[in-house]
Amino acid sequence: MTLNLILTREVSGLGHPNTISLVRKAAESALKAEGVAEDCILSVLLTDDEGIRRINREFRGLDRPTDVLSFPMNDLIAGQFDPAQCERDPESGEILLGDMVLSIPRCEEQGEEFGHGYNREVQYLTVHSVLHLLGYDHVDEGPMKKQMRAREKLIMGD
Repeated sequence: MTLNLILTREVSGLGHPNTISLVRKAAESALKAEGVAEDCILSVLLTDDEGIRRINREFRGLDRPTDVLSFPMNDLIAGQFDPAQCERDPESGEILLGDMVLSIPRCEEQGEEFGHGYNREVQYLTVHSVLHLLGYDHVDEGPMKKQMRAREKLIMGD
């Protein structure tokens, strides 16, 4: 499996020098853990709190910043990845996973707040987002949230 990572910085110079390698490593780990063996495309937007707030308001009707947003291209069942159910890039044939939006200031703040630092926070939020792109959700405290948290812990090596 090859991951074609399309990274855009909404603000020039936003992020740390290692951000792209952290996102790639975490996304590849999550895809491998979920049994994704085919080549994929993942679009990632690095932004600030105002940028993610604007996107959250526009697409989710929530006028507040958040740490990460996920916009899946496919309607998948959590834990049952099926490449036949996925949209593909017409030129390359790669699976289009969707879009991830990451607030770099939130990664910095939460990494400090939780005591594990920026690098781990970026990786955790990337794993979290990729799981959303693969059909996982956590809208309530039910079994899906527990399943998603268990997958995150396994992928992160906790």
